[in-house]
Amino acid sequence: MGHGKKPILNPTVSVVPNVISTNGQQYNRQNPKTLISFSIKQHLEEQQREKAMSIIAGSYERFIWGFKLKPTKHDPDTHTLTLSPLFSYPSHLSSITTVACSGPAAASGGSDDTIHLYDLPSASSLGSLLDHNHAASITALSFYTPSSLSFPRNLISAAADGSVAIFDTDPFVLLKSFRPHKKAVNDLSIHPSGKLALAVYRDECFAMLNLVRGKRSFCCRLGHEASLVKFDPSGERFFMVVNSKVGVHQSEDAKLLLELDNGSRKRILCASPGDSGTLFTAGEDRAITAWDTNSGKLAYAIQDAHPARIKGVVTLSRNDSEGASEDPYLVASASSDGILRVWDMRMAAKENAKPLAETNTKSRLTCLAGSALKSMRRPQIGNQKAQQLEEGANSA
Repeated sequence: MGHGKKPILNPTVSVVPNVISTNGQQYNRQNPKTLISFSIKQHLEEQQREKAMSIIAGSYERFIWGFKLKPTKHDPDTHTLTLSPLFSYPSHLSSITTVACSGPAAASGGSDDTIHLYDLPSASSLGSLLDHNHAASITALSFYTPSSLSFPRNLISAAADGSVAIFDTDPFVLLKSFRPHKKAVNDLSIHPSGKLALAVYRDECFAMLNLVRGKRSFCCRLGHEASLVKFDPSGERFFMVVNSKVGVHQSEDAKLLLELDNGSRKRILCASPGDSGTLFTAGEDRAITAWDTNSGKLAYAIQDAHPARIKGVVTLSRNDSEGASEDPYLVASASSDGILRVWDMRMAAKENAKPLAETNTKSRLTCLAGSALKSMRRPQIGNQKAQQLEEGANSA
């Protein structure tokens, strides 16, 4: 970075001292109490548990739903995975519009203009973020997690008033809030480097955001409204969804490489990039489709995956190489009728593919996110002394 201005994506930078309110208390840099924290005993117990993944869903009825997925007997021919409830309660004052999670942290945004935080290991609420400067519905949330870490370093939020906020997660403090565009943000995606993000807007605009400096780098009008934008895991390409079609673009110059189109006029409502150039999409056609973005061809699909339109799809992967190779096709989906299902996409070739796990929330689900619970490598985020205590406990 040289000797210039310090970057925003730096856990040591403090811009707003008081931004968190939990149980009536505010936390600041003078009293840097981390909200996502785990006791030594809890951390050691978690290490002894079986590998598990978490799934978070939001609903129109203001409810946040949390589930733990345990792949105890991974057999594609039997219904052996278990979705165990973590929590379920009305965390917002109005409908939940977006959710995100990474490692032990989860967040939800709603049409009540608020952002709420959750601790997945303890299945508890951490309160809401204040001073994010959003004056409209929260439309997008995304955690930035470096590849070398198993817990998030930053949280990025966007709203219907065009504003974007960058938070540090160690602890949760506002680093920068800016308004790169005046219209509503439809979706936002962070590059794997954490240095930039792409945003698509309701007025058919597309923008590149510099997260290091907290400002807009580029903006243009597409001529059509894109509802979703996603980087692939490598960051070399990104995907833009317009109605029923997906454009595959080169990240370096935004050049359109190819277009994915299954011939249906039904809108794509959700998308999730996978490994090896795979992209999963779902929406009004009630099917989960896997695309080979290298060739532009449809790889496979699960037709009638849900009885209603699918509002969320997420590729479930653990943050370690062993888990990633073990479950490369594990995908979760949520539909507007409240059903949440987990699939092994290797079953897509079967005529009557059955989900590995299923639960019915009996609510109108709006969004979905997934994370690996096994990825907690340190007991307290923002407290290095806890790590030293843990090492002492292990050697005792």
